[in-house]
Amino acid sequence: TTAAPGNAVPPVPIGGQIGRGEVLLTIRKAKLSDVPELYRLISYYAGEHIILPRTLTELYENVWEFTVAEDESSVVGCAALRLYSQELAEIRSMCVDPARKSQGIGREISNRLIREADGFGVKTVFALTMTPEFFEKLGFRESPKERFPTKVWRDCLRCDRFSCCNEKAVTLELADRPA
Repeated sequence: TTAAPGNAVPPVPIGGQIGRGEVLLTIRKAKLSDVPELYRLISYYAGEHIILPRTLTELYENVWEFTVAEDESSVVGCAALRLYSQELAEIRSMCVDPARKSQGIGREISNRLIREADGFGVKTVFALTMTPEFFEKLGFRESPKERFPTKVWRDCLRCDRFSCCNEKAVTLELADRPA
């Protein structure tokens, strides 16, 4: 599915394409061959202390969780959907190539992951983020981190910023969304 420059882009199916001006992007599930690009993007933002780092091994083991945006030559954005239970999932490792920020790439990836979570029957999607306003535009609301003890025990305790964390938890209740 493509759109003329300036037109809104409708939701696209897995493997579909979106148009942004003259640039055509494909939003799809990640493949093993994408892992080096995922690692590059995630390492950049981890180096800026914006997200947690991920090892190459972690990325290969969990590549199925990732959705990517790619242009004609490379992966320009990614995020993962981590399932915690039949009711709870997290959007994590959200990255967009710094040269491609503010072009709607993160929004398209997030919307795809929200639809994926909804397809699994998940009731709540959350994210821990330093940019809650991004997620609030998608309908998320700020929530206490204590609501997600599994996340805290699995990831937060190993973070070097655990005692001085400035991330905010945001949640989206899928049942509350308009059909």
